[in-house]
Amino acid sequence: MPDPRHLCAEAVAREAGRLMRRRFEDRSSFSLSFKGHQDYLTEVDGEVERLVVSRLSALFPGDSFIGEEGSREASHSVWVIDPIDGTANFARGIPHFCVSIAHLEDYRPSVGVIYDPMRDEMYSAAVGAGATLNGVPLEVSGVPDIRSATVEIGWNMRSGPRSFLAVVEKVMREGAGMIRAGSGALGMAFVAAGRTDAYIETHINAWDVLAGLLLVHEAGGHVSDFLAGEGLAKGNPVLACTPQLREVLARASGIGN
Repeated sequence: MPDPRHLCAEAVAREAGRLMRRRFEDRSSFSLSFKGHQDYLTEVDGEVERLVVSRLSALFPGDSFIGEEGSREASHSVWVIDPIDGTANFARGIPHFCVSIAHLEDYRPSVGVIYDPMRDEMYSAAVGAGATLNGVPLEVSGVPDIRSATVEIGWNMRSGPRSFLAVVEKVMREGAGMIRAGSGALGMAFVAAGRTDAYIETHINAWDVLAGLLLVHEAGGHVSDFLAGEGLAKGNPVLACTPQLREVLARASGIGN
């Protein structure tokens, strides 16, 4: 029987996506601010997070929530939410962003949903049940040769330019092509869908990545142990890839497990 949290997460993500798209298409409906250097924020981020939390807390009143913009209370049944992953894209009129909703049971991902409202694409996974895109089963690419691979490498201010550029250089020296599209959650979803072959970031927060980790795992991919140590609270590096590239990319990125 389907996990009720899985079904509800999909429904809430769609509702949140409709709100995001409506606000995105009306550029006058929000203003732009910054939480830090190159760390974009709009009032829509908070609006979407409040919507998601209100819907899920009404359905599952015993659960706790960790959100990028609000509450950060961990428990044995916790939702981890990024209301708009790709806020810089959203703010600048680039239609590449999503809502990401993950549920952790006893600190392990049990449900992962990423919804891209501009493409109407619902990436969805439940532990042991596989991953789907709009209901169609997903499988990672299976590309066996790094020289034929496309790797997305995420950028963040926490690790700084030196760390980012070192990984870019090492990965490209191995022969891979490199992209950066500005949404870690969609980057992970694209690996699960076989659109790209790997996603690497030297530091990423839990709300950006947990739904994607489950998607890639359930699509047959390799994911690093993001939740090791204080990953849930403070973030960690992440490597997600088609299994044939695990060894070469772990070596190039320095991200093991």
